[in-house]
Amino acid sequence: MADKFRLAGLLRFRKLQEDQAAAELGRANGETARARMHARKAAEALGSHKLPDAVDVTAWQAALAGRAALRTDVDVATALVARAARTAQEREAEWKAARARSLPLEKLEERHAERVAQAELAADQVVIDEAASRVRAPEDVAASTTGEEER
Repeated sequence: MADKFRLAGLLRFRKLQEDQAAAELGRANGETARARMHARKAAEALGSHKLPDAVDVTAWQAALAGRAALRTDVDVATALVARAARTAQEREAEWKAARARSLPLEKLEERHAERVAQAELAADQVVIDEAASRVRAPEDVAASTTGEEER
């Protein structure tokens, strides 16, 4: 019995959508990790920056400008982390929605496969029962031959 699941095409389409959403989520998570790493390195660079003790005004101003640039880099990196995290949350919501659309179809396919398997087993059992009813047991064969000789 080759009963096909009628929604197989739709299920394949939904699984493709789910796979695409999962890939987008993976990319967004990767971008978030990279942004966090950049923010951590920027914060470390700012934390390790030392102002000179005794220098002229020009060197002092250059050191302050460098520190301000490092602080700006930390601020930008923090903003990028927040944006990447928001994007990852959006992608996760899209993946969950895609998963929610494909899950009912998967369950329908499983139930369909179970019904097909049960129908095949029932058909096989009918064939086995018919074959068994045609085969005579050895005692039946012996009894029928002895009965024929007495006549």
